[in-house]
Amino acid sequence: MKAPLRVAVTGAAGQIGYSLLFRVASGAMFGPDQPVILQLIEAPIEKVMKALEGVAMELDDCAFPLLKGIVQTSDASVGFKDANWCLLIGAKPRGPGMERADLLKDNGKIFIEQGRIIDAVAAADARIAVVGNPANTNCMIAASQAKRLSADRFTAMVRLDQNRAQTQLAKKAGVDLTAVKNIFIYGNHSPTMFPAYAHATIGGKASAEVINDTAWLQGPFCETVGKRGAAIIAARGLSSAASAANALVDHVHSLVTPGAIHSVAVKSNGHYGFDANVWAGMPVRTTTPGSYEVITGYAMDDFAKSKLATTNKELMEERAFVADMIK
Repeated sequence: MKAPLRVAVTGAAGQIGYSLLFRVASGAMFGPDQPVILQLIEAPIEKVMKALEGVAMELDDCAFPLLKGIVQTSDASVGFKDANWCLLIGAKPRGPGMERADLLKDNGKIFIEQGRIIDAVAAADARIAVVGNPANTNCMIAASQAKRLSADRFTAMVRLDQNRAQTQLAKKAGVDLTAVKNIFIYGNHSPTMFPAYAHATIGGKASAEVINDTAWLQGPFCETVGKRGAAIIAARGLSSAASAANALVDHVHSLVTPGAIHSVAVKSNGHYGFDANVWAGMPVRTTTPGSYEVITGYAMDDFAKSKLATTNKELMEERAFVADMIK
């Protein structure tokens, strides 16, 4: 049997964490032959830590053969110790009347600390996946604190947007979900992100040829994908925790599967016209487990270029808001 992977999870007792942990322990994230040790991190609040204890009890009661240990802690130095994967879910939600700049500042402080601690105590091969919003900029902040771990180890999740886009295209075309390939997300995980439908194929044909409705593709399609989270909150009164957890499973599973092609927010290094120092969603190909290369060959039409410019502007503005937090 393989040596267990140590998987650190912040916000482990929250809604996304609760939807995620059982799938990690079952093998859905790393595969049916990969044991794991879950290192669960929560805020040092009695009620929250008690809830975490209950989650750990449930994990025990599932008797997952792959689950070789559980750590429960409010000390990030303990939680991230020797971790091979750090899944950063926990973040302060945006409250009533809170400006985006305020949210960036508040969450920035959290990710400064987490970035420093991960760099100090995580495993030499550590990879980091950020879910807590604003995910792209939180990821950039955490990465900026690292001296030992390189920037390519830090990724942010846009896979939920990709999954949403894939489903919308399949429903519009009246085909099975598996017929839709190569739908990628560019830019920020926010309503400005761009689902690049022109790259996608449906049953092997160009998506625009199959759907043949440019107005829908440029309008309702992009808007539905970009604002899906808000629509779910309006419908159920709670955020999209289960689909976010599922997307994180997909995000990491694709990153450990050589040959997988998928959307990830990574340091742009200037690809597709993004500012070189922001983390932007782009298509990548996994090369070896945990490593990837950006796929740079996709051409952009004028509409796509305008959408990329808009989301790049937002990412640059977010970076400017937190400039004093970035080393």
